[in-house]
Amino acid sequence: MKAPLSPSPIPPSSEPALALGAPVEAHVHISRALAVGSLLGLIVLSLVWELLAAPLRPGGSWLALKALPLCLPLAGLLKNRMYTYRWVSMLVWLYFTEGVVRAWGDKAPGNYCALLEIALCLVLFVACLTHVRLRQRDAKAAGLSDAPATESS
Repeated sequence: MKAPLSPSPIPPSSEPALALGAPVEAHVHISRALAVGSLLGLIVLSLVWELLAAPLRPGGSWLALKALPLCLPLAGLLKNRMYTYRWVSMLVWLYFTEGVVRAWGDKAPGNYCALLEIALCLVLFVACLTHVRLRQRDAKAAGLSDAPATESS
């Protein structure tokens, strides 16, 4: 006869939820940190690029104001608002396009700033998508496990 299985010494809430072995919460925090970090990087890059590193006009240009729209979603990302992650993933393509155009047309050091802008945009986009996807999956899993089974008639 087989002995009955004993309960696991690890409580179910602390078991890893992903095959990688890390709790889902850790992946959500990593994607959030990447999104906030890359957004802050884009803000700083925009200011440094247009005021110091390679301004269009000597002494700085009004194009530094392009950093202002990036400041708007910062509060939403810091407050972990799902809607903000969604629309930032679309807004970032405007900055990506600017980076591609200026990487092609500008001379050094402007084109290096543009390449960095492209990289930061891609990181921000992937981080936002990952964050939304993980949170939706967690919400779906929590909804399925907490909701009682009902039959539709």
